[in-house]
Amino acid sequence: MARRLVALLGAAVAVSGVITAMTVTSAVAGTSAEVLGALQRDFGISAGEAATRLSDEDRAAKTDRLLRKKLSHGYGGSWYDPAKAKLVVAVTGDDAAKTARADGAEAVVVARTEAQLDALKSKLDNRSASSPRTVAGWYVDVPSNKIVLLSRGAALGAAHSFVAASGVPADAVSVVASTESPRPLIDVVGGNAYYIGSGTRCSVGFSVTDGFVTAGHCGNTGASTSQPTGQFAGSSFPGNDYAYVRVAAGNTPIGAVNNYAGGRIPVAGSQDAPVGSSICRSGSTTGWRCGTIQARNSSVTYPQGTVSGLIRTSACAEPGDSGGSAISGSQAQGVTSGGSGNCSSGGTTYFQPVNEILQTYGLTLVTDGGNPPGGDCDDAENTYTGNLASGGNAIQPNGGSYTTTTSGTHRGCLAGPAGSDFDLYLQKWNGSSWAAVASGTSPAASETVTYNGTAGTYRWRVHAYSGSGTYTLGTDAP
Repeated sequence: MARRLVALLGAAVAVSGVITAMTVTSAVAGTSAEVLGALQRDFGISAGEAATRLSDEDRAAKTDRLLRKKLSHGYGGSWYDPAKAKLVVAVTGDDAAKTARADGAEAVVVARTEAQLDALKSKLDNRSASSPRTVAGWYVDVPSNKIVLLSRGAALGAAHSFVAASGVPADAVSVVASTESPRPLIDVVGGNAYYIGSGTRCSVGFSVTDGFVTAGHCGNTGASTSQPTGQFAGSSFPGNDYAYVRVAAGNTPIGAVNNYAGGRIPVAGSQDAPVGSSICRSGSTTGWRCGTIQARNSSVTYPQGTVSGLIRTSACAEPGDSGGSAISGSQAQGVTSGGSGNCSSGGTTYFQPVNEILQTYGLTLVTDGGNPPGGDCDDAENTYTGNLASGGNAIQPNGGSYTTTTSGTHRGCLAGPAGSDFDLYLQKWNGSSWAAVASGTSPAASETVTYNGTAGTYRWRVHAYSGSGTYTLGTDAP
């Protein structure tokens, strides 16, 4: 059955009721009863099953972060299998499969690594300007170890020709007949309403320390906003679909999402959830709606152009929902970009990953109801703090180094933001370059590094492997 397309329409505010799991205590720290209730409603499961699923997904995400590091070049992607309640990891060899199974994941041997799939998809992205209008988009489908390209059923030949012209091998692409015709969900409200210019309405995605992030198609750089008052400090659409609004004094960013049921969902961090995990989005037209992450790094062709790197989900959305918050458990995932279908017959919705927005603009996510994350390294001789976006690095002390004239113990205590994976490295100058002599690289937010070294010049490097926010580093030297 063909789905009604999401049009570029104004949206009346419609508050959706949410089944609240009042008697359930979350199995995942920071997850609210509202999230559990939304999962119950949209997945047709009990309160206990919703709590168990979130707990299983949280464990799978931690296992995935660990295996990404261990498997490195043999990693072919991963997804959460709700039927088995475990992480499935694609690998390119038997040794990697043994490693994955040893850490509690199910392993599937595939032909291509995740990096190879992403490289092949980039070839399609590079030719997006010549994509047929009958192609709705394409994405890396980890379970099939292929790229899925969506096309109207009557024009599959044009889709195959587009693939051939890109240089991507035919056996690496599945061309699928689809009725999708994605359009940006413009003039909408997500977490809370805000207005652009003379009255265009969009949605707050997630709060950052001096403003909020939202969809790029909502406004151009320099455009003014009201309720809250602010200005677009950056915007990108198409190609990307993200924007950053800096708010004026008197507006207080809060680390939470409006659930449109009289409460707020605290945001604990921005750790990516694996494919297959549940995801819920907030919007004033359809309230809380949940679905499953179907793919990451999806490319979608809107009438205005192609947007790449999106999260594809089965969560529904309608006009009035764009730009709003998408969250898995208590972890921010992205802001609503666009989609097709509706919340009566079902639909597909795409989200711009939040970590890419934070990294692009050097922003810090506000978490836990308004308090920026931090840590406790107060017993250290020296203490340093800073903010990092996902993938970023910082050198301490204060961008420089320190020199010891005696041998002894170097100690570093790093506390990163909740839900992130921050790593810590101790580096020593060897006369021509900096070399790592000790490190803490677990899939956790905090690390402790102890190293017994000789006299010399040293420095600490803090790396945000995933997630964004404020860190505290305490250090001791001989």
